[in-house]
Amino acid sequence: MFYAILSISAFVVAITLHETAHGYVAYRLGDPTAHSAKRLTLNPLAHIDPFGTVLLPLFLALTGAPVFGWAKPVPFNPGYFKDPQKGTMLVGAAGPATNLVVAVLAGMLYRALPVLPPIPRAFLELLCIVNVYLAVFNMIPIPPLDGSRVVVGFLPPHLVRAYLSIERYGFLIIFGLLWLGALRTVVFPVAEALFTVLLG
Repeated sequence: MFYAILSISAFVVAITLHETAHGYVAYRLGDPTAHSAKRLTLNPLAHIDPFGTVLLPLFLALTGAPVFGWAKPVPFNPGYFKDPQKGTMLVGAAGPATNLVVAVLAGMLYRALPVLPPIPRAFLELLCIVNVYLAVFNMIPIPPLDGSRVVVGFLPPHLVRAYLSIERYGFLIIFGLLWLGALRTVVFPVAEALFTVLLG
């Protein structure tokens, strides 16, 4: 239970910063959608999805598995961007990039402050691990994950609509890959290599 509480706390921090980063970049590019929906905030309650943010991470934490999940996606409208493809790419990249920055900072503090009491030290370790997993998982190029938004920035315009149409089947594809163990083979080793480097 102690591990679960720390893991969920780290996860809530990670997804709150992740979703706020999406909204902030969209806002800076001229899109007021997230701001109008009151999602441009660091209040975790604005981003919580009951299953993806609470139940699934709690189940994983209690079973000792890596904690991951999702929040309510921050809405954005590419129609406000001067360059919709580039804007979509920047908004998509903002969440994982923020998670990587947080992971690096948490890892640096973890290594620089070995005399910290056990609880804050464990929290820093989990904060690093959860942010790395969230960043790597979200960069999978399957709509609606953030990696697909980054791919949009490099596609010829006539292929964008067809590529994003996969989104209706996105979660089925992702859960299928999870069930087959494909993500464990690809995503987990990448994430583990990153947080091992960061934590030492």
